[in-house]
Amino acid sequence: MPALALVAVAIWLMGHRPAPGIPESGAVAFLVAFGLTPFVRLLAERTGALDRPDERKQHGAATPKLGGVAVIAGFVLALGQRPLVDHELLAIAVAALLLMLAGAVDDTRGLSAPVRLGLQVLCAVAVIAAGVRLDLLPGPAGATVNVALSVLWIVGITNAYNFIDGIDGLAVSLGGLIALLLALVGRGSGQTGLVQVCAALVGALLGFLPHNLRVGRPASIFLGDSGSASIGFLLAALAIKEDWAEGDPLVALAAPVLIFSVLIYDMVRTTVSRVASGKVRGFRQWIDYVGRDHIHHRFTDLLGSPRRALVLILALALGVGLSALGLRHGKSGEAVLFLVHGALVLLVVAVLETAAIRARPGPPGRPPEA
Repeated sequence: MPALALVAVAIWLMGHRPAPGIPESGAVAFLVAFGLTPFVRLLAERTGALDRPDERKQHGAATPKLGGVAVIAGFVLALGQRPLVDHELLAIAVAALLLMLAGAVDDTRGLSAPVRLGLQVLCAVAVIAAGVRLDLLPGPAGATVNVALSVLWIVGITNAYNFIDGIDGLAVSLGGLIALLLALVGRGSGQTGLVQVCAALVGALLGFLPHNLRVGRPASIFLGDSGSASIGFLLAALAIKEDWAEGDPLVALAAPVLIFSVLIYDMVRTTVSRVASGKVRGFRQWIDYVGRDHIHHRFTDLLGSPRRALVLILALALGVGLSALGLRHGKSGEAVLFLVHGALVLLVVAVLETAAIRARPGPPGRPPEA
């Protein structure tokens, strides 16, 4: 089947139109990612790019990584079939490719956390210089704050997406859902270019998903850092590429915050928990710390199954993210209401999961985990 998918792409490319439509871009990305993944898996096995199990991981056998190579290849090839005159999009694509290559090196040989973070900051600054930035405050002082917030947004979302890649299918399906929501909001505001880019990303992620989320069997390949860093960066940059509400910065900020709410919630909650418990006492410890306290770990422990945790997280992301669709013609007051609604939903989730964890009996002589 994967080989047939690549053959189908080759045939289509020989007779395709110069400017393919949105469905065609998504279909090409799907077929390329689906067909290329088995070959990437073989490459990962031969180069030693394997994710080996340990006490904090869900899988029980060494699993190939480098899955991001197939996803980014499908995404780039789908976009390459249309004239690329958008310099901002070109900058985003080049930066994502650089992070994918750096992630591939990390998957095979390993890179330190400061090096990965430094590359993310450099890529964020590059796309901001190309014009991809938040536009919230006016004036020269406001421009400086906008750049700082843009770097914080891109780097923060990139790492939040990397952190959530902990159970089969979660990062891939959540990334596809976020890209779909961005496309729907973009379609409502007439941003056809953004819709086509998001469609290509959705198609590439869906093409990889059957290899990463299999019925009755564990994943045959993971995204790896080659995928989590580059895809997280793509999503973060695309979210601030366009102005969701010209002249209304609150609405412009509310839409991406709602769409990325689960990633933001997980990042904030784990950071606060680690600092409050003394596990993290500085920035270097924060970027180096690895633990089983992310939302997918907690939901898996509570529900007893990674698949149940996956469904619940996707439902939560969809439920809050759909609020962004209501802001297409909204005002600041409506943006505040939607943000409060999303915050209350996540607050209820935090309270319920904390209560459930504390009520769960632990080993004799050991208090329940907070």
